[in-house]
Amino acid sequence: MKLDYQYVERVYAGVLGKIIGVYLGRPFEGWTYQHIMDELGEINYYVHEKLGVPLVVTDDDISGTFTFVRALADYHYNREITPQQIGQTWLNYLIENRTILWWGGMGNSTEHTAYLRLKNGTPAPQSGSMELNGKVVSEQIGAQIFIDAWAMLCPGDPELAADFARRAGSVSHDGEAIYGAQVIAAMEAQAFVEPDLTQLLDTAVALIPKSSVIYRMIDDIRDWHSKEPDWRMARELLETNYGYDKYGGNCHMVPNHGLIILSLLYGDDNFQKSLMIVNTAGWDTDCNSANVGCLLGIKNGLAGIEAGPDFRGPVADQLYLPTADGGRSITDAVTETYQVVNMARALAGQEPLAPKGGARFHFELPGSVQGFQPEESIESQGTLVVENVLGHSRRGKRSLALHYQHVATGRCARVATPTFIPPDALGASHYSLIASPTIYPGQVVQAQVSANGDNNRTVECCLYVRAYDGSNQLRTIKGPDTTLIPGAEHEFSWMIPDMDGQPIAEIGIELASAERADGTVYLDYLTWTGIPTVTWRRPAEGGTVWQRAWVDGLDQLIFTDEPYRLIQNAGTGLMIQGTREWTDYRVAADLTPHMCTATGVAARVQGMRRYYALLLCSDGMIRLVKELDGTQVLGEVHVNWQFGQIYDLKLEVQGDRLKGWFQDQCLFDIRDSNQTLTSGAVALVCQEGRAACNTVSVRPIVS
Repeated sequence: MKLDYQYVERVYAGVLGKIIGVYLGRPFEGWTYQHIMDELGEINYYVHEKLGVPLVVTDDDISGTFTFVRALADYHYNREITPQQIGQTWLNYLIENRTILWWGGMGNSTEHTAYLRLKNGTPAPQSGSMELNGKVVSEQIGAQIFIDAWAMLCPGDPELAADFARRAGSVSHDGEAIYGAQVIAAMEAQAFVEPDLTQLLDTAVALIPKSSVIYRMIDDIRDWHSKEPDWRMARELLETNYGYDKYGGNCHMVPNHGLIILSLLYGDDNFQKSLMIVNTAGWDTDCNSANVGCLLGIKNGLAGIEAGPDFRGPVADQLYLPTADGGRSITDAVTETYQVVNMARALAGQEPLAPKGGARFHFELPGSVQGFQPEESIESQGTLVVENVLGHSRRGKRSLALHYQHVATGRCARVATPTFIPPDALGASHYSLIASPTIYPGQVVQAQVSANGDNNRTVECCLYVRAYDGSNQLRTIKGPDTTLIPGAEHEFSWMIPDMDGQPIAEIGIELASAERADGTVYLDYLTWTGIPTVTWRRPAEGGTVWQRAWVDGLDQLIFTDEPYRLIQNAGTGLMIQGTREWTDYRVAADLTPHMCTATGVAARVQGMRRYYALLLCSDGMIRLVKELDGTQVLGEVHVNWQFGQIYDLKLEVQGDRLKGWFQDQCLFDIRDSNQTLTSGAVALVCQEGRAACNTVSVRPIVS
């Protein structure tokens, strides 16, 4: 299949189907069929409000799917990527007991068991093997729930998709879990080019052993479907023959895979009906629903999702990916679509796609809003409706229409998208939302807007951000405004001002008028560029949300009078902030080593095991190191330093050149000839012990 716009749109539908499926099934995950029928009835739409939970949540099905596939980019888009390399990706992006996985303990959580194997030196695929972990643990559901992104890399190539599924799944699983993952991956890959479900199943089962339970169960379900028209009766047959009572553990692959196949066969190729069946049937509802939604999204496209009720509107493309790469935690379905598409293009030797010059928010996919929703917290606001439309774009084909009414004095209209943890997600339970902001002071925001020629009068338009304050509430900071007469257009350029270390939670556009105004303004794109000019310390006005902007990869991170106290019981821990887009800059910090093996600053941080660092080491050396599948010492110098004293460290990265300062003395000026780490966030590092810090800063490099 050509990796053209049609492919992009189908991937987008797959990503949407995946997240819609998760949000639909998550509130009652683990419930039985009877419990669901007694309390909720058939699941035809979102039920989060009935159960008093948010719709858009962190979930392992989403975060694992779009995180572990990053192994391909991290290892140079090698089609022969190994399970061991994918296992290294786990160690890099996971923060133990905090991100992505259910951390249920050795022998209880399959993924946690595999992580501990990896951490203790057992490489994949041994880390997920039945030989080490036993049959029950190794055959749980996880291999299947994380596999969709790998499949979307392989349009029309089910063999490659199944092979990727085997390699990725074997990091943590074995046996029937691998076969189930291969079936889903092969069906999804082939769904790009084959619309017939029967043919998809035939293609997929031909790639797994005929002696497997998965093969036999699929054959049985297809036989039941040919004889029994009622999906409820088929569900009873599945429970009788392949239910939880026959397959142990917390969430076995076999029964849940059976529900996926059953819902597809009985769902009449209808997105809503198939999701209704797989969710009403119970067990691991969010996982099963996510796989079904992704497959049908790929197969039937956006039209298939939109044929029933509005599943897309409430979601507004939003999703969270909490990992050690915190700058990618707050994201959206369009962004993740292009991540997958560009990995597939790299595999095919093609250049990446970058709509509207690589703008962060470009709205080029039909119906996409990329998290932009009317601001609900403004009192007496005008009415605003957001819609993706064709046209009104200088750089592309589509734009975001902001239809406003009743805008007048005291009645502004605002639309915004998250750039950090929203207030309603600060207290997220189960899978917490770990993130860094995506935008910072010193960066320059650019946006293009235009006013419809039929608007009834002029409106004032400005960009704004909302940042947390000392009361953990959001305050509004506006940029310069412009007057938009009907038919006019304007390109904004605004440097974000200092926020006293407080994180920016959202960015948006405000429309205001002295007289009643009704009409439409089109947002062509919104993006930002540049290296921040930012200093992090305890904010003068206080508050606690600023602490959440640091991705905590330490055993303990305590905010005291220092104000950062870093504690690591064993190994290396990081306190990370920033985004993957930062390239050339200088990071500085004042560090007080107490009792520790090493402490220092890091740059171009891409997770827990990919970064450059300037370290004060307990043997009296200062070392400049590169952490990438092991530690490489790039340079070392002996200096006289003592525990309990404050030392200023600076690390500068510019292209392949690295410079390191100790107490304003430049000790290192080196070039890394194997420049793999070209961008990333910053961090404080602590190895085995305790260190403290008062201030961290990031600045552009000044020639």
